[in-house]
Amino acid sequence: MKEKIEAILAIHEPRSLAQANKFIGALSWYRKFIPHFATIAAPIHAVTNLTKDRRNKFQWKYAQSKAFHDLKQMLISKPLFLHYPVNNVPLMLTTDASAIGIGGVLQQEIDGEIHNLYYHSQLMTPCERKYSAIEKEALAIYKCFARMRTFLLGRNIILRTDHCPLCHIMEKTVRNARVDRITHLIQEYNIDKVIHINGRENCLPDFLSRYSNDVCDDLFEIDYGLESKKDHNPSLSLSAKRVASSFSSQHKKNKNLLATMTLRSHSKQHNSIPTKATLDNKIVTENQSNDESLMEFSSDTSLPKRFSFNQFDLSKLKEEQEKDPIIHGIAKQIHTNKNGVPFVFKNNIVYKLITPSRHSKRNIEVIYLPSSMIDSLLQACHDDPMSGAHFSFDRTYNKIKNLYWWPAMKSTIRRYIQSCLLCKQYNISRQKKYGYLRPINPPEGPFLLIGIDYCGPLKRTPRENQYVLVITDYFTRHVTAVALPNCTAETTAQALFNEYFCKYGVPAVILSDQGSHFRNQLMENIKVLIGYNHSYSTPYHPQTNGIVERFNATFIPQIAKLQDTQDNNWDEYLQAVVFAYNTGIHKTTKYSPYELIYGRSPRLPINARPSYFSFSKPNDYFEQLKRTLRIYHQAARHHIILQQQNNKYMYDRNRLDPQYKIGDKVLTRMHNSSGKLDSKFSPIPKVITQVYHPIYEVQDEENHVYSQVHVADLRPILIA
Repeated sequence: MKEKIEAILAIHEPRSLAQANKFIGALSWYRKFIPHFATIAAPIHAVTNLTKDRRNKFQWKYAQSKAFHDLKQMLISKPLFLHYPVNNVPLMLTTDASAIGIGGVLQQEIDGEIHNLYYHSQLMTPCERKYSAIEKEALAIYKCFARMRTFLLGRNIILRTDHCPLCHIMEKTVRNARVDRITHLIQEYNIDKVIHINGRENCLPDFLSRYSNDVCDDLFEIDYGLESKKDHNPSLSLSAKRVASSFSSQHKKNKNLLATMTLRSHSKQHNSIPTKATLDNKIVTENQSNDESLMEFSSDTSLPKRFSFNQFDLSKLKEEQEKDPIIHGIAKQIHTNKNGVPFVFKNNIVYKLITPSRHSKRNIEVIYLPSSMIDSLLQACHDDPMSGAHFSFDRTYNKIKNLYWWPAMKSTIRRYIQSCLLCKQYNISRQKKYGYLRPINPPEGPFLLIGIDYCGPLKRTPRENQYVLVITDYFTRHVTAVALPNCTAETTAQALFNEYFCKYGVPAVILSDQGSHFRNQLMENIKVLIGYNHSYSTPYHPQTNGIVERFNATFIPQIAKLQDTQDNNWDEYLQAVVFAYNTGIHKTTKYSPYELIYGRSPRLPINARPSYFSFSKPNDYFEQLKRTLRIYHQAARHHIILQQQNNKYMYDRNRLDPQYKIGDKVLTRMHNSSGKLDSKFSPIPKVITQVYHPIYEVQDEENHVYSQVHVADLRPILIA
């Protein structure tokens, strides 16, 4: 109950004439539904009816405060407010967006009177405030739907907005990628219509958007395989001015905040990997100039950047060698037996004699580096922008090998680079993606396992069709394609029932992606009512439902070749293209889908005369059909298994299949990164919580959000 009225409860008392006028103006639309509204609001009206030159005489006293709280109480009490919606009455969702926030009110009109069900108010993030007007209004719609989801699912909804360009978002694209994505995300709701209202009728949502609460809503459902997109780092939202005034305290917070990004053990090194936090911990050496230690702040971040952070200091070499027990023992051996060891002692420094290359005829002397200085050298040769710049093992090793030496040097360098978080995040892998092919076992017969997916949006045809629902049988490879005007949950359910269940029967298993048109309350109810299992593919892994995805890639070019580009009539050729596909021999089964279903070859326009059998008894045809189908199905199943084995062999060659355990730390692939300089893997490590190889459930260490990830989208973190 509290979350439904939280936006109203959080409204603070006005402190100025403008705020008081906006509050009373927001409630004026409800005066016809609030008994004695004028009497209750009279104290507020008494102090708001002031001209501009008298606004300094505004006073807010006990009477005004009491009226303010009485009006707020009426908004969250009966009869104006309902605790639960009334069945069989459409819900009305009215939304609005301002420059700083969004607001929305869920209502029902019962017997000519408006009753409120839910109030929502929320501040926009700094990034969202840069959206265009239509994007802000669409964002308000989406966030209200996400917040009120449990109230809206399965009910008829009338969406009300004062932004006219959004009135047709459920019918056609607005040519804005962000708005179109939001339109796709709300397809699971039964939106009857979107209507435009005047601004004067949108008073309360407008007021809530301008006096939004600073709350963080987790709008992304875990069920959909989406992680929360919110930034849970409050320090990163500080303005440059605030950072400049409180740098020392902020500096400490940033170090603590990003401490989880340190992958290398503190027991093995003095300095962590060069994240923004650890760069702040660098100690500027005494011989550095003051200019090198200056910090500068960019206009859009509160974290400092350093010009130089090389900590390797050779002046400490002699002291550190004396502290190292192994080097100290070698120095003693050199004094007792100069020719018996591959080391030399010069200027109180121990050197190692090495052969620089296989073609060299003489040895060179390189410094024996003590273990206490290895990490600082590796940091300088790998992390430093000028010395290393995070290049590969070969480049780093070649820079060091003719200058320094220590035992197991190659493995130490390789382990250091493999544990570098920035390299994990940004490096492009030249290997095949992880994970072996795991084909789905072919079912025992037709129409037991089907895959479904949407193709679109395509160009809207004169018959208002824009999407194609593709249904593929995993045994026969038979395809059913239905042209539809939208991809809402209700449209999907009707198409499945009318175009498939009533023609071919109810399958045992349906396989689909996790789109909102497939994973919603309506489809769950149909699954229980009719009786089938619904399996979902892993997010960002369409190969799970590869047969359907492959057909989508096949039939789109065929449709494009046949359609009239001027009339845009691709839906008129859809069934003809599907029939041509179903009557053609499939490469995997060696039969056409038509033959595997009907036990005979189809009669096509190119056939000279129909083929037929002569039977003496009516039952003879049935027996012949059973024998034919049995032979066809056995052969098709054998061919499917052989093809799967061949595909698996080709796919698995030269491919790694790492397996992780519960508690392992990994990075997950960032599928929404668009820029070339964006990180390819998550900046924060995640922990394996459940193992269903090749699917893993991981938990974000920062916001504790769970998600399912395929092994191909994971990168292991090695502890150096």
